[in-house]
Amino acid sequence: MDKKVQVFLWTSWALFTPLLLWISYQLSPPLIEGFEIDLILFLLLMCLVAGWPIIINDTPVFYVQSVSLVVFLYFGLFIEILFTQVALIVLLMKVRISSKDLYRLPLNSLLFFIISLSGAIVYYAIGGLHGENHFSGGFLSALIVYELTVFFVNQLLLNTIQTILHKKSFNLLSRSFLWEFITSLIVFPIGVGMYFVYVEVGAEAILYIGIPLLALSIILTLYYKSRLINYYLQQASEIGHQLTERLEKNEVLNIFMDKLINMIPLKAAYIVDVYEKDKLKIIREYEDGKINNEPGTTKTPYKGISGHVYVMRESFLFHSRKQWKHIKDSQLPNSVESVIAVPVMRNLDLVGIVILASNKKSAFDRAQLMIIDLLSTYLGIAIENARHYEETKRLSEHCALTGLNNFLFLEKKLESEFEAMEKDQMGSLSLILLDLDHFKSVNDTYGHQAGNEVLIELADRLSKFVGRKGSVARYGGEEFVILLPNFTKKETILFAEEVRKLIANKPFTIHHTLQQSRQPSILFLTASLGVATAPEDAEDPISLIRHADRAMYLGAKQAGRNKVAGYIV
Repeated sequence: MDKKVQVFLWTSWALFTPLLLWISYQLSPPLIEGFEIDLILFLLLMCLVAGWPIIINDTPVFYVQSVSLVVFLYFGLFIEILFTQVALIVLLMKVRISSKDLYRLPLNSLLFFIISLSGAIVYYAIGGLHGENHFSGGFLSALIVYELTVFFVNQLLLNTIQTILHKKSFNLLSRSFLWEFITSLIVFPIGVGMYFVYVEVGAEAILYIGIPLLALSIILTLYYKSRLINYYLQQASEIGHQLTERLEKNEVLNIFMDKLINMIPLKAAYIVDVYEKDKLKIIREYEDGKINNEPGTTKTPYKGISGHVYVMRESFLFHSRKQWKHIKDSQLPNSVESVIAVPVMRNLDLVGIVILASNKKSAFDRAQLMIIDLLSTYLGIAIENARHYEETKRLSEHCALTGLNNFLFLEKKLESEFEAMEKDQMGSLSLILLDLDHFKSVNDTYGHQAGNEVLIELADRLSKFVGRKGSVARYGGEEFVILLPNFTKKETILFAEEVRKLIANKPFTIHHTLQQSRQPSILFLTASLGVATAPEDAEDPISLIRHADRAMYLGAKQAGRNKVAGYIV
């Protein structure tokens, strides 16, 4: 939170707290004499209940309403406000707010002041009294209206704070609203019952009803945690299915990161790749609400959180910065307190590291560590599957001899390029079909191994010459194809002429021949090239190849070879 806002909150709290306490005292002078032990017991009970909160949507929810209701009805507003403020401090200590989050003390303190005052004003307005009230229609009506006022003012203020300070959308009917509404339906009758029992038997009511209330608070907290774990397991299962369905590594990493930051509130998250056994590199990074898919930051395998996981080969959960202060050279943001770090293992090898960070103390628990560990296993399997798929795909789309793309790749590439032209994403597409002249004589004279050397060297020349201007593929045998996006036909013919010279003017060197000599042989070769351009020469991929082929044979081969010819309709 902005420091100016924090200063404003502390200043407002310091100024308004005495005033609000004075107002509450005037509205309801406290009844203390003779009830000192009772008040201490009520305060102790409220503090114990405050020690078992539920964290919903980053907001702690605790069930002191039933005890504070008894205190308010019997002892008045002033005592209820004082006790609620003490319980609030216990709550904030329980959730272990860090020093940079201390603004939550004045913020929540003022919030509870407003809630208590709002409920009390409405209660007094419809004739509500303190002390030993008897069950009657008027008292019951005042009691119900008081509770409804407290509930809805609390929800309205919480959503307003989330909207103004944390830039979240205003959503009154959120999960926290439903939880508080359900628990209020449970806790409110308990508070009313405790009040009437206290009126009848005194402090023993705190024992009779207070202990079950504390047990209920613990049970509800554990129940919510079990529901949360179940939610995480369901999410993990869904994410696991989505990961294993993806066949490309980048898709796997993108889905993993996206789902992770939406499942658990985070300050930062990192996926570290471990390659060549001892080299580390960040391949996904989440900071300041943004995902960086190509950070490329290299990491030292023996420094920082990632280095710690690399060395120990086990998962870690740190609740505060003090717990990992011994880890040197950490590159995590200075505001980070809690950390989860999990190794990604596959076949007993460390293939990656997942790191999650929060700027709140005790932001993560063992259940979340277990879920991230499970998801990391899914990630390891999915990445390995993706690598196998990508390797298989690479081999199926590449020529094993030259390393160039093959005919299968060419077909897919042509289809995607024509789709781009149909969507006006590309103006034209030119294709050069190249065929070496008299290549059969090379194989007959020097052997097929020498012919392979020629093809390999030609592939290297073409790849370097074309570069990023287009794509090169081996069409079959001694035929090669060059695809040039956004090249006009005139530009392509000039480009093809340069390719022709690249072949004809520089000899090929072959080392393996049918002859006994171990000396390398120098061989001059030429090529015939045909050019066709879409959309003026062809409207589909097959026509483009066929027309370039026709230009090569009719316009170049039959015209004497070592020539470039364009398709003529």
